[in-house]
Amino acid sequence: MVENYAVLPCNGLDKSAGVISGEIAIKLCENEKNEIICPVFYRVTDAKYNKIAGEHPLLVIDGCPTRCASKLAAEKNLKISQKILITEEAKNHHIELNSGLRILENEKSLIEIILNGLNKAEAQHAQSSDENTIQFDFDYETFQNGKFNFRVPKNPQVYYNENDCWAWVFGNRARIGVTDFVQQNLSDILYFTPPEIGAEIDQFGEVGDIESSKALVALISPVSGEVVAINESLVQKPEMINENPYELGWVAEIELADFESDKELLIGFDKYFELMKKKVENTNG
Repeated sequence: MVENYAVLPCNGLDKSAGVISGEIAIKLCENEKNEIICPVFYRVTDAKYNKIAGEHPLLVIDGCPTRCASKLAAEKNLKISQKILITEEAKNHHIELNSGLRILENEKSLIEIILNGLNKAEAQHAQSSDENTIQFDFDYETFQNGKFNFRVPKNPQVYYNENDCWAWVFGNRARIGVTDFVQQNLSDILYFTPPEIGAEIDQFGEVGDIESSKALVALISPVSGEVVAINESLVQKPEMINENPYELGWVAEIELADFESDKELLIGFDKYFELMKKKVENTNG
């Protein structure tokens, strides 16, 4: 059972997703090592909850894309360790939530999936941390347009899709992320929603999303397979994608399902570099 979290749930109790958020928080805090932060009382008196948040890693559970819990954490300058978005989880698992406020079978199934995902992520955390020490030495080509510099890795291990996402393939795995073109166009990235560890991803399927004040962008995976690790640092500091979308701001690692087939629909550095230059010129033209 997941333990040692401070849990900040959504306070939107007039919506099904908010009720689910609260129910997950309650179930997590049946373990006495986890502690709940009441979003209503936290706005009124924060000394107690600041202490709780300072002593435990913070798990934020947002109900809907309004992300009221995440915004409250930002207002209070809290360091977020992990985020869950209920509506996104329901979409990912093809679960339709009811329009009422009662927790019925679909809602119970989603709650169980999310709790199991948290447990699985915790169990794999140590293994993922070890695997993430692999060195990825990117060799860049740069394209300048006005005041902007766009870097593109030209390593032969790196493949691209036309959705401006990259995959560094090593063995039977791939580390994936977005290119400079994405982060430059989004400007300051405010939120990162990671995929769930263990999720099966199709080639060109969504593998999380990033959001700025300009737009919400789904990350389109260049490869198919199972998510085996995520860049947990991005949950707390999504701006790392702006700083460096390659070494620092990579998104996830995937155990490849059929890369020989996948790569037929991918492009290498030469084609992507020319494609990106056209996109930059069209955007700024």
